[in-house]
Amino acid sequence: QALLVESGGGLVQPGGSLTLSCSASGSVSKIYAMGWYRQPPGKRRTMVASITSAGHIYYADSVKDRFTISMNSAKNAISLQMNNLQSEDTALYQCNGGADPWDNSWWGQGTQVTVSS
Repeated sequence: QALLVESGGGLVQPGGSLTLSCSASGSVSKIYAMGWYRQPPGKRRTMVASITSAGHIYYADSVKDRFTISMNSAKNAISLQMNNLQSEDTALYQCNGGADPWDNSWWGQGTQVTVSS
């Protein structure tokens, strides 16, 4: 089981930018995919973006053209560049991943992103 550690959250004004990072350590023999989920206050958790080790990328419609996910395979790490942040992006962002297509069992503790003026 891999350990995922996130960083980079914080408070930002509307229209601002943040970059989230996530590193996988521990029992990481291979990575199939990693990604980001978010859970706004009082709402359910949803996927924001994901990337496979082969480079296949998914974005939720709500973040397309604003967020960019990337992977550093050598470091078992991903980043999420978030631009033009809006209040509706306020949420706890959690890193997720797995070693196989059917596996998404790795979870980080989460990092809070708050967009407010």
